[in-house]
Amino acid sequence: MSNILVVAAHPDDEVLGCGGTIAKHINQGDEVHVLILAEGITSRDTKRDRSNSKEELSELGIAAHKAHKIMGTSSLKLLDYADNRMDSVDLLDIVKTVEEEVKEKKPKIVYTHHHGDLNIDHQITHQAVMTACRPYPDQSVKKIYCFEVPSSTEWQSPSVDTVFIPNTFVDISVTLSLKLDALRAYESEMRPWPHVRSIKAVENLVCWHGASMGMEAAEAFVLVRELI
Repeated sequence: MSNILVVAAHPDDEVLGCGGTIAKHINQGDEVHVLILAEGITSRDTKRDRSNSKEELSELGIAAHKAHKIMGTSSLKLLDYADNRMDSVDLLDIVKTVEEEVKEKKPKIVYTHHHGDLNIDHQITHQAVMTACRPYPDQSVKKIYCFEVPSSTEWQSPSVDTVFIPNTFVDISVTLSLKLDALRAYESEMRPWPHVRSIKAVENLVCWHGASMGMEAAEAFVLVRELI
């Protein structure tokens, strides 16, 4: 059994990016812990005012717990960094938040965002994770994988520095239904087809990744560090 940590910027990012892989780890007997840094709602207002979004924030929190009950994660921690405003916080503060979780959970594998995503919170989350998981002596983290998030990864302007080029594919043929059910729990965050963040689009994406590797369905990752 291994401890796994998923660090995501917003509620639903973790399921979009690696929900099938989370469920697969759990089926294999691993403990999966999820840390979500930002609240995921208040960027929809001109100025951040949590008092104007209490109901939506509560509903999103309930949805997150429902999604993770479906997948069977060992723990879910929802933090309150400002949605799409994480660049207004000192990076060191975010790094320390992630470091605390790494020290507590001692994960062997960490999943997080790709550095080239369009969303600023995704970029900062990636940077914070890479810093918090730097390979000092006795570091528990041996592998770091970056996932893609529909409506962020593919919407970035294409360049050598930002393009998502996966080098690892996880067969989620058995757990695809759990991923899709967990996304349905995030009903308020999903969009109708043909939006790229629709259930149909997500299913098409993982089926395409799967077919490209001779599988029914797969999630794609960039392995950015492995200590052997």
